[in-house]
Amino acid sequence: MDNHTSEFLLLEFSKIWELQVIYVTLLLILYLMTVTGNLIIIIAIASDHHLHTPMYFFLMNLAMQDIGSVSVTIPKAVFNCLANIRHISYSGCVAQILLLVFFLDSDVALLTVMAYDRYVAICNPLHYEMVMNRMACTKMVGSVWIASFLNATLHTIATFTNPFCSNIINQFYCEIPHLLNIICSGSYAIEIAIVMFTSILVIGCFFFIILTYVQIFSAVLRIPSLQGRKKAFSTCLPHLIVITIFLFSGCFAYLRTIPDSPSHLDFIITIMYSIIPPILNPLIYGMRNKYIKTVFTRLLSLKS
Repeated sequence: MDNHTSEFLLLEFSKIWELQVIYVTLLLILYLMTVTGNLIIIIAIASDHHLHTPMYFFLMNLAMQDIGSVSVTIPKAVFNCLANIRHISYSGCVAQILLLVFFLDSDVALLTVMAYDRYVAICNPLHYEMVMNRMACTKMVGSVWIASFLNATLHTIATFTNPFCSNIINQFYCEIPHLLNIICSGSYAIEIAIVMFTSILVIGCFFFIILTYVQIFSAVLRIPSLQGRKKAFSTCLPHLIVITIFLFSGCFAYLRTIPDSPSHLDFIITIMYSIIPPILNPLIYGMRNKYIKTVFTRLLSLKS
């Protein structure tokens, strides 16, 4: 097989129709939860000018990226399962890689920016408005989108310029490690180098976030008010937990050796970095946030 193949065959959840229905139902529930939760955040923030602050601006961008990341993979997997088919077109696979890497990279970069935002707000509150002004926030988010798109384009080009010796992908969507596994031997050195470079950047972001939170927690412990300490910890700890799950499972998925046959571990790891964080983000940042809940409740009362 060469690069002129017209389609790839994705992983079949099960040969038993009843089990396929269970899988697709779970995926659909996760998808609807993710989209609904993140849409609530976007609508609440966009509709209330009191929430037009740096923290909520970053949060709204994160919500958009989370909707994008799950929309790239889950609808196609659900459609394939319901239609009892496995194929994805070559161009569809290219689009999945480009968009998924773009959204995942954006998530990592934006979570890093959000950690810095919390650092400035807690450790340097007197300089917060000057450092995190509207222009600075816009430039940060713009840089996140542009850099992530360029990196995604680089990954996509480096992956699909190689000849494929098989069209069977042992994953429910097109994923770079599994595509590298079916590239003809010795043809993917450039993409491996790019994956390693991106992993180093991601690990660098993680250590930056850790150092940032060490400073944040040190500052929080000096807050005399117990209520103030609880509020700061309740904001920062969930953020750190989501980042840890996302980055460790993602790095493990991309850096480990991929088996030639389908694996339950592969499926679990993929779910952990591509679906779980987009579900947790609205629960942690939105549903627990009294301002967003108040705004959304007010919007619902106006509609009724």
